[in-house]
Amino acid sequence: MKQAGSHTPVANSVNDAVAAADANLQHAALIALDWGTTSLRAYLYDAAGEVLATRASTAGIMNLPRSAEQGGFDAAFDDACGAWLEQAPAVPVIAAGMVGSAQGWVEAPYVDAPANANALVAGIVRVKAACGATLHIVPGVLQRGDLPNVMRGEETQIFGALGQEAGQKTDAVDSGKRALIGLPGTHAKWVVVQAGRIERFHTFMTGEVFAALREHTILGRTMVTPDRPDADAFLRGVKIARDKGQAGMLATVFSTRTLGLTGQLSREQQPDYLSGLLIGHELAGFEAVLMQQQNSLAGQHLRLIGNEALCERYRVALAQFGCTHAELVKHATERGLWRVATQAGLVNPTPQAAHAG
Repeated sequence: MKQAGSHTPVANSVNDAVAAADANLQHAALIALDWGTTSLRAYLYDAAGEVLATRASTAGIMNLPRSAEQGGFDAAFDDACGAWLEQAPAVPVIAAGMVGSAQGWVEAPYVDAPANANALVAGIVRVKAACGATLHIVPGVLQRGDLPNVMRGEETQIFGALGQEAGQKTDAVDSGKRALIGLPGTHAKWVVVQAGRIERFHTFMTGEVFAALREHTILGRTMVTPDRPDADAFLRGVKIARDKGQAGMLATVFSTRTLGLTGQLSREQQPDYLSGLLIGHELAGFEAVLMQQQNSLAGQHLRLIGNEALCERYRVALAQFGCTHAELVKHATERGLWRVATQAGLVNPTPQAAHAG
């Protein structure tokens, strides 16, 4: 029989986990937050730019544990990072995303495009949390003109992607090279980067329109969610948009219903067909923009940032427009937060951090 105070295997594993967590905190150099509308993700880094730990929360700016007036931002921040800050109170904190919007904790005014990483650093706004920590909030980017465009959060991902090429330092990546970056999502964005600056970008409300059409129009009445994605139905939608979409999305989207009524699409195929149709129209629209600049999607070597499954859909769709080199960029958010924090002087990276972004 074991004497009181002896260590069981379970106790040992718990103690090992606690010791590992304490060791991580001893090496903590930065806390970074990706704080959006519906979610919050926190990263703890060491001085080499490696992520030691992460925390995920549903406490986006529109889903705080209590109202902003009642300290909702402080509560969400404390829940995500309080344990880290208790043991490492001097660690700097940086945040990007909708937390810096007019509805966020404090507004970080947009910086004008063209914008480089230094412009983001110059536009950082600070807010003091109740726990005493200071959050450095990264601004978004505004493209002025007859059709103004904005991004908030994507700019940090873009600079994370630009600094991610293996074996290259930031200044090498940001030389005169031109890059085309796509960010699929609720509000998909296509960004032209030149010499390390966000030059111009376009927003397509593809994801939100898909959800609205499916949930709030007659198109959704005949749809059934399939057990697995239907690649053929998706490609059919992409090709219809590419080949028969000259009159625009409004003239083709009703085919989601009529192809079902005529027995050419099953109920299970209709969601993927609609997805392909909308993504196809998005790419056709972007292709038209590029053609105005004597360019094309065909032959482009571009990068995609976002959900891996969604980016794969875009990669398949892009191939129908002649673009067969679309590379998925992973960890762009955490690498971008690290890069901006480094350029802002919040951290003094060790030499090993050269490859961290």
